[in-house]
Amino acid sequence: MRFLDHLEELRSALFASALAWVGASIVFWFFSGRVLDFLIRAVPVENLYFMSPVEAFMIRMKLSFILGFLASFPYIFLRAWRFVSPGLFSRERRVVLPVVVSSVSLFYGGLAFAYFVMIPIVISFFITFGTDRLQPLLSIERYFAFVWRLCFAFGAVFQMPIVIVALSWAGVLSARSLLRQWRFVILIIFVVAAVFTPPDPVSQIFMAVPLCALYVVSTALAFLIERRRERRRSH
Repeated sequence: MRFLDHLEELRSALFASALAWVGASIVFWFFSGRVLDFLIRAVPVENLYFMSPVEAFMIRMKLSFILGFLASFPYIFLRAWRFVSPGLFSRERRVVLPVVVSSVSLFYGGLAFAYFVMIPIVISFFITFGTDRLQPLLSIERYFAFVWRLCFAFGAVFQMPIVIVALSWAGVLSARSLLRQWRFVILIIFVVAAVFTPPDPVSQIFMAVPLCALYVVSTALAFLIERRRERRRSH
């Protein structure tokens, strides 16, 4: 392909991806009220409130665009893969595709874990500090910002196995070094959990515990990669 042909292909991929995102967002807009009602069922209060005339509209708009992106992402990834894959060697294709699919799966897994497991527990914990004369009045905008921040944080930190496996595959990290430095790694995990979560021990623990489990899984995968590399060298 000539350079201009590459630009044309890129423009086509970007336009199709944006069209898919906007189209999915428009579809979700018509169901955003029902989806919003479903999402706030986990809140241990009777109702959420909006404090300005445009707040409910903006929340439904943001929700539609977020859901539209999550729903259209497989197609966006497919278009990106079709654009990039011709320039990769066959060995690189065998490595890149599983890594990207695993990364996306872990991101969605982090979102699901945050929303369905952690957020109900954290919100219930905070609400218990109310009294008979101190009752919660939760704004939908602040609740939505709180939920999205935690979900995105979990989706991001759940990428840790991908990073560790990639570094191990490149020879930068070894499984033995991961085992030797486990105390230091756990300290880093709790620091990251403190940065990405609200300033309370409950949220930090609920992020740190699954990260520790993912660290163990990543170390086991690093061992498998090293064994496979040693077998290739022996042959």
